[in-house]
Amino acid sequence: MNDVASGGADISRIILEASGETLGAALLVFGRDDTITFASTSILQFFPVPAGMLVPGTRLRDFLGAVYDTGVRPGTLPESSRHRPNREDWIAEQMALHWRERYENVERAGRTRWLSLRQRRLSSGIGLLAVSDVSEQKKRDEQARTDLQRIALTEEILNAQPNPICVKDRNLHYIAVNKAFSAIHDLAPDAMLGRSASDLVETELAEHFERSDRHVLETGTPYSEAEHIVRADGSDLWVVTRKYRVGLPDRHFVVTCMNDVTDIAVWYGGSEKGGDTGLQIRDYSIFTPAQNFYDPFRSLDMQQLASAGSKIGMLPARGLRVLLATADREMEERFVARLRGSGLDACAVRNGEELDAFALAAEARGLEIDLLLLDAAFPEKHGVLASWRACTWVEVSSDTDATILLAEIFGVCARGARSPLLQSEWGIALDRDQVSATNAPAVEVLVAEDNQVNQFVFAQILEGLGISHRIAADGREAVDLWHELQPALVLMDVAMPVMNGFEAAIAIRQAEKRAGRRTPIVAVTAQALDIDLERCRTSGMDDHIMKPVSPDMIEMLLRKYLPAGETRVSGSGRSGSQ
Repeated sequence: MNDVASGGADISRIILEASGETLGAALLVFGRDDTITFASTSILQFFPVPAGMLVPGTRLRDFLGAVYDTGVRPGTLPESSRHRPNREDWIAEQMALHWRERYENVERAGRTRWLSLRQRRLSSGIGLLAVSDVSEQKKRDEQARTDLQRIALTEEILNAQPNPICVKDRNLHYIAVNKAFSAIHDLAPDAMLGRSASDLVETELAEHFERSDRHVLETGTPYSEAEHIVRADGSDLWVVTRKYRVGLPDRHFVVTCMNDVTDIAVWYGGSEKGGDTGLQIRDYSIFTPAQNFYDPFRSLDMQQLASAGSKIGMLPARGLRVLLATADREMEERFVARLRGSGLDACAVRNGEELDAFALAAEARGLEIDLLLLDAAFPEKHGVLASWRACTWVEVSSDTDATILLAEIFGVCARGARSPLLQSEWGIALDRDQVSATNAPAVEVLVAEDNQVNQFVFAQILEGLGISHRIAADGREAVDLWHELQPALVLMDVAMPVMNGFEAAIAIRQAEKRAGRRTPIVAVTAQALDIDLERCRTSGMDDHIMKPVSPDMIEMLLRKYLPAGETRVSGSGRSGSQ
């Protein structure tokens, strides 16, 4: 009898173990007296209790206490939580659950593990508990829930956009559209999903759409086109359509976004000059100035500056002997340091006595002073002019900008004559009649630029190319210098104080109508926005270049706008007088 009973118990245990493995769960069977009658060995995979707690006859309460002690207990908060039930309360709660007729739940066990608990209490009083690990399923469910939330949020954002947007799969079927896109066809968004363009528009137009769609899908190259659309209700829609490829390899999609410009644009079918058909801005005045993030100093191309610097290194201004006559110690320190830093041999004297002594010492050593910088407030100014008649000089003051002064010094050296800033005390003046007869400009290039860094860059490049020039710090000064110097070319920064480049160009063009001649004006812009380029055209400018400027840019403009016969290059057969 014992052998039969033992054999029957083994068969029952084997069947229960096999059933648990088939169901992918660990089984725990307990009697009406709440003692364990059977426990799968796989229970230890979920609850690392001592193996002795799984033998038949162990009280369910003791097993639950051992589970609590492991820290892996279903139905409680993670170990890091400060709000956890105490041991007796948790055991009492679990005992109550085990006496329910039916109990099913997915509960956290530890930090990252989730267990499925399914419990039954039979009419005989025997209880069954099946435990399985559903952590991966839980993760998938959480991810699916997150994805659904993300999709819902994305749809909400897309539907809030005023611009029509749609997404097509590799078969060019719509898989997502926003309300603005579906409104074009007067259809509900759901009614468009799964359909293609040929289901919605004429065959020829659908083929046009799908050609660009396939090109984007195959190459990944964005596509852009200005389009005129007639909505289903007959109203016009002017858009700039852009298409992009998104997604992973073998799972690419085409996203089409139509930027609605109906309120600000008009469609032109070609200009009188034979221009192409296109979408143009109707009224630029509707745009108000916004933030400008362009920093010309940060945008300087150091390679371009190095190239310009190599040309400056060949200038005769290198090693030029410059003497500063000033009683202002601050001016002395500022100018002498700047001139020496630019490769000039510079020093200073503070009064007429020091100046005479310096002249005698230089003559004794056979040294010549190439340029005299004379402070306008120098006490012996007129006596200096009389005794230094043979030397080129430039008058300076305490508010003279060192960068502009340096450009003037380079100009003096490059031209082999006095700077345009030289005063008339020398008794030397231009023969105005002769200038008019030859119609030669006083300088080749007039630069209108308010930024000191850019002023210096222009000066370096133009001097390196041997081009005479002057620099104006604002639009008003540019107009005045244009009247005075009659330059062959104007480089006009569009953003300047007092009078901007557009206004200065208009003023020059109005003056030219009375004079009967025309000077090429090239805009210098920080960015090539359509609004800026249109204003350049309407203000009478001939061309534009973008900052940062380079020697190549300037050479290109000189070849284009200054005929070889009119360009006066330093050191190439020019006379020493103006």
